[in-house]
Amino acid sequence: MKLTRIISMAAVVLIAGCGRVADLKPAAGHSLPVKPLMARTTPTPEQLLTIPSYAKPDRVDELMKRSEPRPPDPFDLPPPTGGSAPSLPPGNQALPTDNQVAPSPGD
Repeated sequence: MKLTRIISMAAVVLIAGCGRVADLKPAAGHSLPVKPLMARTTPTPEQLLTIPSYAKPDRVDELMKRSEPRPPDPFDLPPPTGGSAPSLPPGNQALPTDNQVAPSPGD
């Protein structure tokens, strides 16, 4: 019973997909859209259905030209689980920072 319904539904979907293919034309009594202000001619249905290049840009696969190690990040925080921050590789010791604010001349 259930298999019969599945087969009949598949048949209906396949038959519905076998529609006649024809050129697109405006509906009876209607015309194509009006000419855009800056266009020289009214676009054809094929031109209206063509996807512009800015809507589907080319894919760039190469993100890096060469592999380089990252510079040390002074804002690299430890994980929220309380673990320690990753250590710096040898030879790349970060310089200590001085967060002291100089007194203003008016003090």
